[in-house]
Amino acid sequence: MDINVKRYYLLKQRQKETEKELAALREEITAYCKDHGISEFESGGYTLKLVQKNHREYDDDKLYEALSDPTVWRLLSKADPAKISSLLKLKVISEEAIRPAMSLKPVHMLLVDKK
Repeated sequence: MDINVKRYYLLKQRQKETEKELAALREEITAYCKDHGISEFESGGYTLKLVQKNHREYDDDKLYEALSDPTVWRLLSKADPAKISSLLKLKVISEEAIRPAMSLKPVHMLLVDKK
């Protein structure tokens, strides 16, 4: 079992390094696209698309005020975007009711595909 623990540790270290390098490359590519006003291009057999999406962020205090039913708030206990999204889909809560507690944060997604 010792070998599995060591292997796991080494892989986690490699994962951290890879994620750090990916974040740096993503930032470099995103900055290049923004500086040149482009959202997609081809390079060396790869296609790149820069897509902007809005991630919802919720203010706990405002959300608590917006949700009049305390049992619904207990389901959330904290503003968790995934849980809120599920409750919206199930129509347990309405988007209009929680709109004052919500803000949109633009996030750029980088999509790279091989041709």
